[in-house]
Order: sequence, then C-alpha cells, then structure tokens
Amino acid sequence: MHDKTLTELAAGLAAGEFSSRELTANLLARIDRLDGDLNSFITVTPEQALAAADAADAARARGEAGPLAGLPLALKDIFCTTGVKTSAGSKMLDNFVAPYDATVVEKLQAAGTVSLGKTNMDEFAMGSSNENSFYGPVKNPWDGAAVPGGSSGGSAAAVAAGLVPAAMGTDTGGSIRQPAAFCGITGLKPTYGRVSRYGIIAYASSLDQAGPMARTAADCAHLLGAIAGHDLRDSTSVARGVPDYTAELDAPLAGLKIGLPKEYFGEGLDADVEQAVREAIRVYESLGATVREVSLPHTHYAIPAYYVIAPAEASSNLARYDGVRFGHRCDAPADLTDLYQRSRAEGFGEEVKRRILMGTHTLSEGFFDAYYKKAQQVRRLIRQDFLDAFDEVDVLMGPASPTPAFDLGAKKDPVSMYLQDIYTIAINLAGIPGISVPAGIVGGRPVGLQILGTHFAEARLLNVAHQFQQATDWHLRRPALAEESL
Repeated sequence: MHDKTLTELAAGLAAGEFSSRELTANLLARIDRLDGDLNSFITVTPEQALAAADAADAARARGEAGPLAGLPLALKDIFCTTGVKTSAGSKMLDNFVAPYDATVVEKLQAAGTVSLGKTNMDEFAMGSSNENSFYGPVKNPWDGAAVPGGSSGGSAAAVAAGLVPAAMGTDTGGSIRQPAAFCGITGLKPTYGRVSRYGIIAYASSLDQAGPMARTAADCAHLLGAIAGHDLRDSTSVARGVPDYTAELDAPLAGLKIGLPKEYFGEGLDADVEQAVREAIRVYESLGATVREVSLPHTHYAIPAYYVIAPAEASSNLARYDGVRFGHRCDAPADLTDLYQRSRAEGFGEEVKRRILMGTHTLSEGFFDAYYKKAQQVRRLIRQDFLDAFDEVDVLMGPASPTPAFDLGAKKDPVSMYLQDIYTIAINLAGIPGISVPAGIVGGRPVGLQILGTHFAEARLLNVAHQFQQATDWHLRRPALAEESL
C-alpha cells in the first residue's frame, strides 16, 4: 500500500480493497522501522491516527465518507495541532503542546484525513537543508549523504520514502518547492492568501504560505481543494471562492504559451540540471505548447530584498518568545533581563539568532528607510516583472534549484546556503503560485522543474504539471528505501 499515490489509495478505500485502519497501521509500522535513520518525523501519533482511521471507516460504512476520508498524511511541525507537541523544529518550543488547531488542520480533519504525526523542519522554517533543526538533520531518502532540502525537508523525505502518501508544508522562500525537487516529489506553493495562515507558527508573515506535498499533481489538487478558502481569523486570507482543482487536470495543452526567464538559465545553474529542465520543456512542446524566452529583469535583487524583509518580519514575530508565557525558560533567572537574555540565547539556534539580529538591525532607527523600505520598493518591481511576463505567456518554467541536493554539511557559509533559493524566493515576494515536479535524476539525485503562474492560477498549474506527469515517469521513480516492504 505504501507505493500508491494518494489518488490510488482513495480509490482503494472507496472500493473496499482495504480499510483506513489497515492502511494507517501499515504506514505507522513503516515509520517505526525506517524513520530512525531518516529522522523525518519529530512526533508520531499512533493512538490519534488509529482513532481517526476508525472514525473514517465508520463514516464510510454509513455512506458519509468524503473523497479524502481515511487517507493518511503528515503535518510539518509548524501547524498547531490540539494536544500534540508543536515545536517548529526549535528548542524554544520543545515543551509546547498546542491548545488549538490551525485552520489547515481543522479543514483536513473535517475532510476525514488521518494525521500520522509532525514532520521535522528547519527551526522556525529558517533554512534550505533541514540541518537547522533542534532535532537533528533529516536525510534524503535517495542518498543518505544528501540533504532533503528545507525548510519542509521532513515532509518531503517522508513522502519520498513511502512513509506517508502526502504531507503539508509551508513555503516562505521556496520551502515546499526546493525540498520537493531534492526528494523527487511534487510540491505546490499556492498564491499568498489562498490558504489560511491561522495557527501556523509565523516566520515572515507577508511571505509564509501553506501547501501540499505529494507524489503527483493530481494528489496536490485534491489536497489544495480541502485546505484552500477564506478564513475570518486570518486577515491576509483572500475572500475568494475555491474551484474544483481536479476538474481541469486532463485539459489538453495545445496552445499553451511557456516563458523561459533568461535569468533562470545563466551563471550558477548546474549544466546537468539545465539539460534535464530543457528536456522537460521539450516534452511540453511535443504536447502542443510553444516556448519563448522572457525576462524578469529584477531577479538579481530578489535574494537581497528577501533577506531584508524576511528577517525583519522574523525579528518582530519571534519577539514573543521571551521565556515568560510559553516556550523555553532558563533556569533560576536573576532578574527579568536575565530571563529574557538567557531564555532566548538557549532556546534559539544559530541561524534563527542570525536572522533576528539582521532583522532587528534593519528595523532600527536610521536603517529602516535605507534597507526595509527600499527592499519593499524592490519587491514591487519584482512583482511587476512577473505581471508583465504573464501578459505575454501563460506559465513560466525553469529549474527549482541550481543544483541537485547537496551533501550534508557542504554549505558552511550562510550566503552559499541562501543562494540555493535563487529561483524560488522571487515567487514569494510576488505572492504568485508555483509548483515543482520531478523532471530528471542527476548523479542519483532528483531534479525538479518549477512551473509558475499568475495569482490564483493554481488550477492551470496543476493541469500543466499533471499533463507532464501523464507523459513522463519521473514522478514514478522511487528511492531504494521506498521500495522496501514490511
């Protein structure tokens, strides 16, 4: 059962080939056996999972089961989940048990899905390799010496290894798409505001967005339909109807206009990755699409703008973790100042401290106009670049990352790590949707094709991705670990 897609499992449940309890128990056993080395989960919740599976089976017996009822998945450990530790990968929240559910969790529970647990991640979603977790790094199922990407690396690794058919991630600067590319799965970052951020532990509030990670675009379409929609508890949630994202999956691509941003095919792009991406684009041409070069002239400003805006927002969001109301508290503080200083020093990891310091400096008197305000002006130019491009083409395509997954410990210097997000960060600054789909293997490690659309064009992106997966088999490739049976 572990080798089936979410869509195939839904069909099996509906046909009575197996029960949700049988499916859930099988996957829990795989997690118990295989995750010790992968480290993709922080918390596994077998009792809650089996209870939810039984409830889904009972609903199906009554004829009340929806299309997702009884399907197992995992949640990145940044989604608040009632009664379950929600750590954001940090020592600061190692003892925090959420008293309420995030909207995404509520919606998935209402759909009857079964959560198997919470997946590992870079601390407070700050990282591109999943090496910044308090709970240790996650390993890539394709190669244990490689990173799975970040910050949603635990979710990506768990899906790739066949521990769960799907998982939820969050994407602030590529944290769904880059690990999806590194682990050979499909990952969708929706339009900013398409999915409620309520109950998601905040990193950068104007950039964070939740989305699905699964084996196929069809799986992601089903999941996005369940989690999308307006939420009055989130002021950034958009009041817009939710379409049936599965309705147009099989629409033909004849006449599709694809733009290739010339800035995504220049210096720094691995030659083998470029070849894999260009071969994927030739598949689209064979399906009736036309291709032309376009320009996103402000792309080279995306990383500096992001690393002004995101740390500034993180500095503000993480100010609440002071050892007073919740989270880590130092032992025997001498006074209030000592409580603040030692609790934060002990609770936060090095990368989080670095970004807090960067953000606090950026927002300080005398630097706000020079840095933060200027970065927001650049952000507007980046957004306009995309809008201008979408006046000419339907979608943009390019690599999700300049290289395949790199080795654990290979990126010692923070700047070289930040540059791994060169093709993903601008999308968050512009607020547009993007999806990464498996498109090749280089040196035994997967390569992702990134497909971008204009605001609220998720249905089109999923259609474009699905048609590619109907014509290729990259999404069917599995690491050796995923082939292991119990």
